Formats: sequence, structure tokens, C-alpha cells
Amino acid sequence: MVNPWAGEVALEIDGQRHVLKLTLGALAELEAGLESETLIGLVERFERGRFQTRDVLALIVAGLRGGGWQGTARDLLQAEIAGGPMQAAKVAADLLARAFAVPEGSDGGA
Repeated sequence: MVNPWAGEVALEIDGQRHVLKLTLGALAELEAGLESETLIGLVERFERGRFQTRDVLALIVAGLRGGGWQGTARDLLQAEIAGGPMQAAKVAADLLARAFAVPEGSDGGA
């Protein structure tokens, strides 16, 4: 079971259910992979519906790594994702939204 309040999202890859989460380390790895772009630019592309396949793949890999997976993007090139590219894009968007959402009634830790 996933905990959306902890930023978790589930995705089935090659018949195996994975829990994805954008931890601080996963976000740092993702940001490093974006090269000159920023996480804010990535969020804006998703908000505008102008994201690319590489954005989806980068977020899925970061989320998997945040969930403890030890693979790389190359490992996913031939993988079967339940729900196909549309599900992968939805999971990527959910990961972003949950990573940067402040739970209702929270003061953000202040």
C-alpha cells in the first residue's frame, strides 16, 4: 500500500509492483540529470502539459530510486509498464505533485 501523504506512488513494471517516491536524494539526482534545467522548469512543463518522454522517464527513474530500486534508465527501455506511456506520465505527474505539496493543515514544519 502506498502512502500519498509521504509522496508515494505505485507503478507496475514487468508485472512487479513498485513504490516510487521523490526523496531529497532522488530529487538531487534528478536535478543533476537535468543539466542546465531546473526542477521548477520541469514542474512548469508538467503543469502546462508540455513535458517530454525524457521528463517522464527521468521522474520514473528518480521515483524508483527514491523507493529503493537500484536500476538505471537503461533498465526501463524494454520494460512493460502496466497502463503504458499514459500511466507512466500520470505517475510522473503525481510524483511531482506529491513531492512539493504541503499537506493540508500543515505549517510546513515551521
